[in-house]
Amino acid sequence: MVDATTTGNDVLSEASGRFVDGYLAYLLAQASSRISREFHREVEASGLSVTEWRVLASLSGSDGESIGTLAQLALTKQPTLSKVVQRMEADGLVERTGARRDRRQTLVRLTRKGRGLADSLCAHALRHQQAVLEPFGHDNAALLIGMLKDLIALHPPAAPLADGG
Repeated sequence: MVDATTTGNDVLSEASGRFVDGYLAYLLAQASSRISREFHREVEASGLSVTEWRVLASLSGSDGESIGTLAQLALTKQPTLSKVVQRMEADGLVERTGARRDRRQTLVRLTRKGRGLADSLCAHALRHQQAVLEPFGHDNAALLIGMLKDLIALHPPAAPLADGG
């Protein structure tokens, strides 16, 4: 952790030996992998795959998402996601409906059963997040989340492919 007297430029130019020790993309990937691994054990214990959890989480609080947008949110390739959504639909967790503006586009939405499962897992995920961030204090945790949101906004994903089905 960087102390309060270290400037941003010092952090950026810090040479600690290995390149990856100061490389942002690597550090973000490591942090994500380690934190996610802890929670993914709970997801798998509930009988879901990580991709299914990401779909539930991405649809939680949403009125529905296209397959293309959902693939981006769930960090999954579109063909893989389509198969996952089919399984989840068969399990009664999601439903596909036509979009109001464009009937050719399909939206994926949570069913009542899916919403219940998503709500439960999201509550577990928030408790996990709180435990992960607790050592940093509220202000630093809020700053970190805000900075990550800003970083994501500055580097948007490629436009989703048109999905007609």
